[in-house]
Formats: sequence, C-alpha cells, structure tokens
Amino acid sequence: MSWQTELQSWMSPTSLQTANAPDVGENAPSSSRLALPAEDGKPLVVTFLRHCGCPFAEKTFLNMRSAASRYKDTIHFVAVSHSDRASTDHWLASLRQSSENGHVAVIVDEEREIHAQWGLGVSSFWHVLNPWSLLSVYRLAKQEGIYNRPTESGTRWQTSGTFAVDGKGKVTWSKPSASADEVPDLEDALKSLAM
Repeated sequence: MSWQTELQSWMSPTSLQTANAPDVGENAPSSSRLALPAEDGKPLVVTFLRHCGCPFAEKTFLNMRSAASRYKDTIHFVAVSHSDRASTDHWLASLRQSSENGHVAVIVDEEREIHAQWGLGVSSFWHVLNPWSLLSVYRLAKQEGIYNRPTESGTRWQTSGTFAVDGKGKVTWSKPSASADEVPDLEDALKSLAM
C-alpha cells in the first residue's frame, strides 16, 4: 500500500451500464461467476462489499462470516469484492480470526460487472462523505475496534448491497446500500428465507 493507491481509491471509476437492483419476487441476476439458482437448490445470501479496507465492508464481512457459521449446511453465503484478488486476499487475512473465511465464498469482481448486473453502480459524493457516514467511521472504531485499513485496490465510490435469494433463484430480500456506512441486517435477510 502506498499513498498513490490511497489516492487512486478516491478517483471516480468508469461508470458501467447498471441494471436496476432486483426487487423482492424477481429472478436474481445470474452469470457464469454467480450462477443462480444454486445447483443444490440451497438459498443464498450475497453481499457486495465496498472497497477492501473500508471499515463498513469489514463489519459486513464479519457479520456474514458469523451467520454463515450458523447456517453452513442450509444456506450459501457469498461476498463479492471489487478489489483485485491479491488485495482481497491480503485484506481477508488481516481480519479478526482470519485463519479462514468461515463458510463464506469470496468472488473477485474487479471489473465490477457482477455489481452492475445487481444494480450497484458508482455512488454520489453525498453517499460516501455525508456527515453521518463520517461519524459512523469514528463510532465503529471506538465501539468495536474496526478501523479504516489501507486501500490497496478498489474504489471508495462503488456502492454496496446485500440480497437474499431462495432455492429457486427468486429474490426474497433486496437492500442496496443507501449510504457508505450502511451495514446490512443479515437477520432480516435470513428471515426472508424463513430460516
């Protein structure tokens, strides 16, 4: 990590043609890297992370890893990173209890194509730098010891979001993030799958 990579993370990325985020009851977007429905018919919770190094991405991933350990036999959990593979792996290794990702599969979507399929594009200035998000960075550090880590790749402007998909490939819970500090309520996502 260097000051150049930190600076690069603040540069606005190329905008991609972004679909609408899937609503509850719609078929989930499917691609070769995130094929739905799952072959084994299990439901899935998928979260699209902010850049590796973001404290809200870390909190989201830790929550997901905890949920995945409880439902490892019944639900697939997938985290999608838009940072490159080396940066994603380095970031994952730096997290608490990092000896394993638990039962969370990690997909690297450096081109942000899967993000765009799920309606997650480039955010606004207000989405990232509103006063409440900045205060949340401080609170997360003070209350939970989760700090902003170095950003080796990725962009701070990519939006995040979390979705639940049933065994037939229908979306049961859809939550594109309204601001950078939003951490999804995974319990709500799990309830939508009747778990």
